[in-house]
Amino acid sequence: MTTGCPGAASLKGAREIKLKTCPECGAEIEIFSGDISSACRCGFIAYADTPSCVMWCARARECVGDAIYEEYKRRIKKNERS
Repeated sequence: MTTGCPGAASLKGAREIKLKTCPECGAEIEIFSGDISSACRCGFIAYADTPSCVMWCARARECVGDAIYEEYKRRIKKNERS
């Protein structure tokens, strides 16, 4: 994984924060727009519900790493079939 988004220079505007409730401990988890996932303080990994840069960025795999990239793509395909 890289440190920072390699495509960030082309992005404009402020990032938004979405709050999710952790299903494990009930704490709020902050997920910033553009992020794919965020870890809760209990260790649970929450994934963003909204489309991410993984859907369009050519360098997404390099940025987030193979495991997260594949998991996000799997979730996208699952949601498209629903």
